[in-house]
Amino acid sequence: MATPIQRGEPRLKPRTAKSLVVAADCLAAAAAMWLAFELRASVGTTDIRANAGRHLLVGAVSLPGWVLIFARYRLYTARHVWDRLEEVRRIVHAVAVAVLLVAVTAFSLRVYVARGWLILTLFTGIAIVSIERALVRRGFDALRRKGFMSRPVVIVGTNTEAARLTATILDNSSLGYQVVGVIDNGAAMGTPGVDRETRLVDDTLHVVASTRASGVLIATSGIDAAACNALTRALVEQGVHVELSSSLHDIAPERLTVRGFGGHALMHVRPVQRHGWRARAKRAFDVVLATILLAMAAPVLALAAIAIRVSSHGPVLFRQKRVGRGGITFEMLKLRTMVRDAEVRLGELRARNEADGPMFKMRSDPRVTHVGKVLRRFSLDELPQLWNVLRGEMTLVGPRPALPEEMREWGPEVHHRLTVSPGMTGMWQVSGRTNCSFEDYTRLDLYYVDNWSLWRDLVILCRTVPALLSRRGAY
Repeated sequence: MATPIQRGEPRLKPRTAKSLVVAADCLAAAAAMWLAFELRASVGTTDIRANAGRHLLVGAVSLPGWVLIFARYRLYTARHVWDRLEEVRRIVHAVAVAVLLVAVTAFSLRVYVARGWLILTLFTGIAIVSIERALVRRGFDALRRKGFMSRPVVIVGTNTEAARLTATILDNSSLGYQVVGVIDNGAAMGTPGVDRETRLVDDTLHVVASTRASGVLIATSGIDAAACNALTRALVEQGVHVELSSSLHDIAPERLTVRGFGGHALMHVRPVQRHGWRARAKRAFDVVLATILLAMAAPVLALAAIAIRVSSHGPVLFRQKRVGRGGITFEMLKLRTMVRDAEVRLGELRARNEADGPMFKMRSDPRVTHVGKVLRRFSLDELPQLWNVLRGEMTLVGPRPALPEEMREWGPEVHHRLTVSPGMTGMWQVSGRTNCSFEDYTRLDLYYVDNWSLWRDLVILCRTVPALLSRRGAY
């Protein structure tokens, strides 16, 4: 059964969108080189402003090369930069190569440029291009939510995997897809005397043509190999973009490598390395940064302690049992933000719980003190956890530290999160913080554990800062 769905016309062509991104990248690259020149001129021991013309010449000549390098690193291909983490990784590599190109350009033109300018261009380039791409992404997301840039696609399959693909598209308009048709591959093959593959191909091509879809998403778990091959071949011949699901869930795409295997295409899933030098590097980073942050936060902690003491009875620190790595419990530290008998009064508030699952969240919790509201709003109550990090009980980035009673409602899969230490921040905090449902935070924590890397930790830390400043979901 083939089901076409009515859709609106896209009002911004992909080629136009790509041209806008190229123009924005050129402006960002030029701004990075200009800012690097100004920084070098202001901090250097020698004034290079007399050679501004030379630097301008080298920058102008090399600017088109930035675009070519960005294209080489697939920064203009949506399927390679859909993930922010992957996009930033590609930006770092591309900018490094672009700066090398600037140096080669200067050498070829026999023009002297300051080495400090080249070094600063590397850092300003990464920063400005990353910010520019974030703004571009936000602008495109807004356009897609309004239906300006959605690619019309047809879903082949009606099984659970196909339903998940459809739900993902419907829930995330920023992905840039719009479902305009669904092919029930089971019902499509029910006509006697008609070849199964032929019927599926004919139905799909008909829906693609009638809806003018430019892409097809095939749920491979709901279709046999012969039909999938026949359908893919027919669609590609018609110039239709074909995307095949991997049937893998919550596996980061950078861990997948496709290679040939006797006429087959096999996907290799790279294992996560949590031991060896990576574990030592993560621990060293935790200790150094936690020490610095604790020293910087000392005055704030002192003022907060005085405010807590003066405003309410009870200790300054709140100590609570949490589950750490390997299921070992530890005492997590926080600044006390509630009245002294908060734990005793929890039972009478259970009926007003605003969170699902075993978590308890309440937007206007009467147990929170006036000082506690301020501390929670800016997440200052969590600063003592830096001591837990120094003691090795927690890490800066990791899954949410769970309460022992929460474990009683965990399924077997959720226990996998105990293979790493809990963190002060993590994917669930930067993806909505306390607004996340129990299912969402569990899924995000498992995604982090399954796809951990030092680079991902760094990106999460960077995203934590704007999440804190926006105070999104903090109460």
